[in-house]
Amino acid sequence: MSIELFRQGRHVCVMFARLGDEGGDAVQSNQFLLVNGDTGAILDPGGNIAYNELYLGMSRFFPPHKLAAILASHADPDIIASLDRWMTATEAPVYISRLWERFAPHFCKPGKTSGRVVGLPDGGERLRLGQGDDAFELWALPAHFMHAEGNFQFYDPVSRILFSGDLGASLGTTLNPEKPVKSLAEHIPRMEGFHRRYMVSNKILRLWAAMVRQLDIQMIAPQHGSPMVGPAVREFIDWVEQLECGVDLFGPANYRVPA
Repeated sequence: MSIELFRQGRHVCVMFARLGDEGGDAVQSNQFLLVNGDTGAILDPGGNIAYNELYLGMSRFFPPHKLAAILASHADPDIIASLDRWMTATEAPVYISRLWERFAPHFCKPGKTSGRVVGLPDGGERLRLGQGDDAFELWALPAHFMHAEGNFQFYDPVSRILFSGDLGASLGTTLNPEKPVKSLAEHIPRMEGFHRRYMVSNKILRLWAAMVRQLDIQMIAPQHGSPMVGPAVREFIDWVEQLECGVDLFGPANYRVPA
């Protein structure tokens, strides 16, 4: 199922929320398609179970050879396990942290990624994608240790959507990823356990909060679960800024030789 998150003229943002639903055996994940005229970009294309429907969804907007970029927040299998198929079906480069640019080829047959992996510097980058009248900008924002060592989020300055990767993820059987969250309070139980374990420390979250408060964010769209809109955007930033997580919660009791 695809959900249109934004449309303004020829600029469209679409979320695919159920492509990896294999009877509950695989974690729910979202894939995102940004369209700008006759080109676009795919964010976190997911594994092989998501490939066919995502490819067809993209083809409704523009031919596959016009795909300008594949963007990966990090190198987990639910992010880019389908990379080999995208390298075959399109001519697009894949953008990923420099820490992972030599790991990404392991998802592909030998030679498939040659000259097509673009390593993003730790400080991020304002990417200019596409050509001519269809060119558009997407900002790669540093999101290291949330949860991967080399990790990026992507901000679309037209739609003002922050594609946040694992930060903001929500899980659970009561979750409806097609329904945006407008108030955070009732949503926190779907998020808290995940964030306490997968985010590395409160220090990182505070640094992130200070960075994103400089942006005009209308929606936070994570890779798992529901997007957040309206008041929930600032409420989420305030919540994670205070959250103890990761190494904050670990001590000697967590590192014992099993009996």
